[in-house]
This record gives sequence, structure tokens and C-alpha cells, in this order.
Amino acid sequence: MNPLLLTLGTKLTERWLNLLVLPGALFLGVLAAGTTLGHAHWNDVHRLSESLDELTARPVLDRTGTAAVAVAAILLLSAALSLAAQFFGSAVEGFWLREGRFPLGRRLQRRRHAAWQRLDRERADAIRDPATPPDGIERLTRARERIALTPPTRPTWYGDRLAAAALRVHAAYGIDLAAVWPRLWLILSEPAQRQIESTRTSFAAAARLGAWSLGYLTVAAWWWPAALIAAACATLAHSRARASVEALASLVESAVDVHARDLSTLVGLQAPDTPGLLSPANGDRLSEIFRKAE
Repeated sequence: MNPLLLTLGTKLTERWLNLLVLPGALFLGVLAAGTTLGHAHWNDVHRLSESLDELTARPVLDRTGTAAVAVAAILLLSAALSLAAQFFGSAVEGFWLREGRFPLGRRLQRRRHAAWQRLDRERADAIRDPATPPDGIERLTRARERIALTPPTRPTWYGDRLAAAALRVHAAYGIDLAAVWPRLWLILSEPAQRQIESTRTSFAAAARLGAWSLGYLTVAAWWWPAALIAAACATLAHSRARASVEALASLVESAVDVHARDLSTLVGLQAPDTPGLLSPANGDRLSEIFRKAE
């Protein structure tokens, strides 16, 4: 048991350091540097080193107990900041995925919907015009899909991409994804579940990075280079979130494509030897059963 406990302890410590301590400690370092230098001396490394020398020269830090308490306080504060980032990361996820039931969300949704419709009309006109080259139609199609695959109903691309997965599944199989997915999850293989969970975790990590960008933007009030850090974090968060949502939506659609027929067979709607894919009629009946509709 000792090697097992040692391995578990090492992994837990590594996870604690990576997820909680290091991001918070990095933020504390930027905050300390920013408040020390300010806007006027934003790149004065000598001023920063002098402040560190003055801090380390204080007699109170010569005591082992005091130094240990200071280190413990920094670690706890770093962990607390990381937990706060996780909390605000959940709020960022909610903004990215939920419907726009607040003024800013409704405004964003309307703007995205208008842009999507404009590109859709231009694409339809280009298809009807025989003089339009194929690459012109493809360019308009890609521009429209950068906004959303289907007419936007969410404030952001992320929410619309997952909503599009549900719409595409319903159009192909008559399945209500919200009702069927929890049951479909139970029959997925463990590797498939791990892959979907991994993409979901990546999306949550991107949302946390987006929350950190807001924190660094706050530090920019005292030290303007923190705005560059915030911009870098926001850009990376957007890139990672977009890739994660695209992968998650594709995996969910693939799971339905591959296993929806098996689920229909398990509940007795379809015989095991019936050829072909799940029919829309069976998909609609499957959804009705799982919604517990009378």
C-alpha cells in the first residue's frame, strides 16, 4: 500500500500545484509587480529588484517560523484566487452557452442573427447566379459558418454550435437530444466517455482562462502591461474554447450516429437484425418515452 499511497499523494500534490497554486501565484506576482511599478515606471526592473531587496532585508523574515507562515499564506492566497477563477470560469461558461436572456445577450444574439441572415442571402444569390465561381460560394459558406452552422439563437458561437448539434440530430433521427443523451451516455464505451469528458474539461479550462483574463485586466488599472497579458489570455481562451466546443459537438453527434440505433434496440423499439439507421419515427418515439410523455 505504501507505494500506492505515495503515488496517489504525488499525483494529488501535482494536480493541486498545477490547478490551484501556480495560476494564483503567477497572478499574485503580476499584481505585486504592477502595484510596485505603476504606470510611470512600468519597465523599471531596477526599481522592482530594489523593492525585493528591501522586503527580504526585513528582520522579521529572518525568523524561520515567520517565513514559513508567509509562504503558507501565499500558497493559501494563491489557491483561494484559483478557486475564485474557477467560480468566475463557471459564469463565463454560462455566458458562452446559455440563451441571451439579459440585455447584452439579446443584443449579441440579434447582431449575430442579422449577420448570419445577410450572408445566407448573399450565398443564395450567389448560388442562383451562374457567373458566380465555386470558390465564391465556398467563401460565403465558410463566412456564414464562422458565425453559426444554423440561424443563431445564442449570444455566442459556442452556444450556437452545441445547439446546432441538437438541431442536426433532430433533423436526421427525430431525436430530442436533451431527453435521449443521458440514456445514450450509459451505453457508451469507457474510451468514448473519457474522450467526451476530456473535451468538456478542456472547455471548462478555457473558460477559467477567460476568467483569469478579466483578473489581469483589473491589474491593468495599476500597471498597463497587464492589459497585454489579459489580451493574450483572452485570445488563447477563445481559441481553446472554440476547438473544444467543435470537438465536443462532433463527438456528441458521432455518439448518436453510432449508438442511437443500439439504444432503440435496448428499449424494444427496433429489432436487433433490422437493417439501416434509426428512423425518424423511432427517434421521435424514443424521445417521447424518455420525456415520460403520456
